[in-house]
Amino acid sequence: MRFDASACPLWLYKFLPFLRWWPMVNRASLKSDGLAGLTGAVIVLPQSVAFAIIAGLPPEYGLYAAMVPTIVAALFGSSWHLVSGPTTAISIVVFASVSPLAEPGSPQFISLVLTLTFLAGLFQLAMGLARLGALVNFISHTVIIGFTAGAAILIAASQVKNFFGLDIPRGAHFHEVLAYLFTHLNDIQPWVMAVAAVTLLSGILARKFMPKLPYMIIAMVIGSVLGYFLNQHYGVENTGIRTVGALPAGLPPFSVPDFSIAAIKQTFFSALIITILALTEAVAIARSVAIKSEQTIDSNQEFVGQGLSNLFGSFFSGYASSGSFNRSGVNYSAGARTPLAAVFSAIFLLMLVLLVAPLVAFLPIAAMAGVLIQVAWGLIDFHHIEEIIQRHRKETIVLATTFLGTLVDLEKGIFLGIIVSLVFYLYRTSRPSMRQLAPIAAEKFNPNRKFIAKGPEAPGCPQMEMVRMEGSIFFGAVEHVQLTLRQIDEYDPNKKHVMIFSRAVNFIDLAGAEMLAAESRRRQKLGGGLYLVGVQPGFCSMLREGGQVDHVGQENIFGSKGQALSAIYPKLDSEICRTCTARIFSECDVALPNGEPR
Repeated sequence: MRFDASACPLWLYKFLPFLRWWPMVNRASLKSDGLAGLTGAVIVLPQSVAFAIIAGLPPEYGLYAAMVPTIVAALFGSSWHLVSGPTTAISIVVFASVSPLAEPGSPQFISLVLTLTFLAGLFQLAMGLARLGALVNFISHTVIIGFTAGAAILIAASQVKNFFGLDIPRGAHFHEVLAYLFTHLNDIQPWVMAVAAVTLLSGILARKFMPKLPYMIIAMVIGSVLGYFLNQHYGVENTGIRTVGALPAGLPPFSVPDFSIAAIKQTFFSALIITILALTEAVAIARSVAIKSEQTIDSNQEFVGQGLSNLFGSFFSGYASSGSFNRSGVNYSAGARTPLAAVFSAIFLLMLVLLVAPLVAFLPIAAMAGVLIQVAWGLIDFHHIEEIIQRHRKETIVLATTFLGTLVDLEKGIFLGIIVSLVFYLYRTSRPSMRQLAPIAAEKFNPNRKFIAKGPEAPGCPQMEMVRMEGSIFFGAVEHVQLTLRQIDEYDPNKKHVMIFSRAVNFIDLAGAEMLAAESRRRQKLGGGLYLVGVQPGFCSMLREGGQVDHVGQENIFGSKGQALSAIYPKLDSEICRTCTARIFSECDVALPNGEPR
């Protein structure tokens, strides 16, 4: 018996969103999703191990984060192709947040990470239920690029000790890591560096010449074989090549986060960082894939799905997860048709772990360092960074601020970038465009004549300035608009009349309405007036609700330029018009403003 989605009440879709796409499941889709899921499982196996090491956790915790959280996010999110699980950026934030509090890999460290994951999931779920999905739109793409580049540098710096076999103090900043490296070149262990370098080179070559194969697996296999033979020939005590150790093969064990007041205080702020970063990643990736699949994404539902995935994950030994661009892109390219592909990838991953877990015991830590440095390099978006630097000065400042802020303090770097980008945005919106226009002289008698910037082809009127305003007239823009309008008659006292083309004014608040009313009263005292043309309904409603329409005058609000000019021309000074040679309006050639024939 086939499931009938139309029989479900609408409210049920909010609690069980997978009911929306469940009717799409059939034999053909199951086959496509199964193949896509198998491909995703093969890819996520080495990635999850690598990401767990970045996060300072035992390797198996990366695998756990790619099981239960992946299934929950797929069932309760809105995207058909988004695949959630451990990611590089989240992993480095987890390590940076918890490593100062406990020794990486220790039981206390793991307990705090689970608390961090639970809080992040709780914040994400709360934001989704509160319908705050639009908040991710305020995090610019430039901020994400800068943060990711900074995180990539930190990832590479965190692996210097494993790449060269050095005993670098825990928690050292990236510049301290570099200083330690250059002052301890004699302490580099050559065999360790050889394994890391060969792994890195293998990964680069595999990705270039065999792009269809998982380069991480190829690189780690080559590094493991080299490390095994070196240890067999020279002995571990001589080579210094340490291995990851065997992974436990089995289901993710049940776990309980530390809910003590101390643990919550220690991880609260970090959980906010992860919440913002994880939601931004997930929604951005879901939207980018949805453009190809022609699907509509519900940001609020995606928040709910990500929140539930981290809440459940914290009780099944998974650390903070988010949407993965690589795995989501591969999932779509592999032919996935429904979110069941992500569910299958988690199930296949469990099967693969049961088969290959013993082999991880031979994986050198140096080989993992080589792979992670390649991953870090791939995170830096050189193309967009170059484009931003060459073309956008303000965006370059945002990029540099976020990048440097991330290097100094990863937790606060993304917030710093968001603040700077919002400052630039507010500065732009606080200065709406105000261009002085005039009708084209050659088209004076054309009823549909166009208005262009004042110049030789379009001389202005000596008594009236015509201004096109574009943007919003809100409290932050009031001073700029008011100053611009006052400068018109300060520079030329004869220009007592101002006509504002306001069709492009998309928003006005009470402060803006009061400013226009005050400007209208001021110009009336001067013997002129303020006129609004093409006012939008929202604009007009604000003027009416606040009573400012009485000061501006309903008779001074017009629907078109023609109506406005016909009504305003009789108000001009006839003596000035008598000697005027511009005569930019058709009315100028018929009679003076007082009705006297020309």
